[in-house]
Amino acid sequence: MISLIGNRPALQVGRYQVIDYDTAWLGDALRRAALAAEREDFPFVEDIRSGIAQYLETKCPLRLLPLSELFCKVRKMLETIGCEVIAEKLEPLAPPLTVSLLPAAKEAGNGFELAFFERIRAELDELRVVGAEEIRFTDIKESARVIRGAEKWDKHCAQLEEEILGFLRACDRDQKDYDRRLRLKVESDR
Repeated sequence: MISLIGNRPALQVGRYQVIDYDTAWLGDALRRAALAAEREDFPFVEDIRSGIAQYLETKCPLRLLPLSELFCKVRKMLETIGCEVIAEKLEPLAPPLTVSLLPAAKEAGNGFELAFFERIRAELDELRVVGAEEIRFTDIKESARVIRGAEKWDKHCAQLEEEILGFLRACDRDQKDYDRRLRLKVESDR
């Protein structure tokens, strides 16, 4: 059984499920919508965010809520209280995600670095489309070991780890062609 913080449903973001999340990102999404609607004076952001958090904790009957459905409900709520112009500008924004690189490494297989990097690039594009902006990557060392087909960590694994880190830094840096920038972080392996 999965223990959910504050009894909130897990959020489905693309093919990922986010279980442990706060609601600060909802406030960010509402503020952005208000700014896009040229309503910088919109005073109800925290009240609406708090109401959504209360709904998630006490009224939502689902254990898994797609992010798109949550934002559909938020739009309807904004329309109900007379904020149609803000509802029209509301764009989905996901809570911070943690993504293990291990499934991409296993999918690519031993010796297929190019397939691995292409899978990560495709994953970033998919997550950007569904509203992700902050992504933490894990299992980099283990992914390098899997791709190299090594039983134990060696210098070739260390070299690939550096290539993966360089690739993620380049993806983080080179985003000028995108409307929605991603903040990519690396969680150190233990």
